[in-house]
Amino acid sequence: MFKNKSYIGISFIILIFGIYAIPKIVDRIKNDKVVQGERLDSVNPATAEEGQLLKIGPAPKFELINQDNKKITNQTYKGKVYVLEFFFTTCPTICPKMNESMLVLEKSFFGNPNFGIVSITIDPEHDTAKVLKDHAKFLGAKSSNWNFLTGDKAYIFNLANKGFNLYAGENKKVAGGFEHSGLFALIDKNGNIRCRNDDFGNPILYYDGLDKKGVRNIQQDINILLKE
Repeated sequence: MFKNKSYIGISFIILIFGIYAIPKIVDRIKNDKVVQGERLDSVNPATAEEGQLLKIGPAPKFELINQDNKKITNQTYKGKVYVLEFFFTTCPTICPKMNESMLVLEKSFFGNPNFGIVSITIDPEHDTAKVLKDHAKFLGAKSSNWNFLTGDKAYIFNLANKGFNLYAGENKKVAGGFEHSGLFALIDKNGNIRCRNDDFGNPILYYDGLDKKGVRNIQQDINILLKE
């Protein structure tokens, strides 16, 4: 008897669940939302219109010395679209690939006075102005708007980690003695950090300087900003 009552109870629960849940499932299928759950439903849609880029906020101010011993600041790039990276000349790992990507960007926009590149060393004790000048020559960098910058190490680390939120750190246990991000920041003519959305509608913030797709994306977005 108890067993029969148990079956009746379970059947009743299943019936109630069906009455409540099935219409919702059917509604999701009709509206092509069958793959969405609460977490996916809560993802914010893109806030930029098609063909436009997101404004993340103003880029941090900076004042450093370039390969020609000249003072360079963020104001030097006012009215220009520019790409910024953190690197060091003796880096044996990701920097050569980052340099290669920057050379692609330089070549793509060479001769355009409204485009520039900023490469800031995270090893300023070694990377003096002279070392940076030799490095620029070694790379074959030709643009007068590509500045290789050096200065105080604490200032540069603060600029990277707290200013741009692009990781840079000293670690004697890794090859080269330093760790850093392989990402590029894209800054518009008004000094704002800009980016596109990813495939899920979320801001990418920065561009992958180690990946062909990342370089292609930033090339496309530089073109958009140059037309603004």
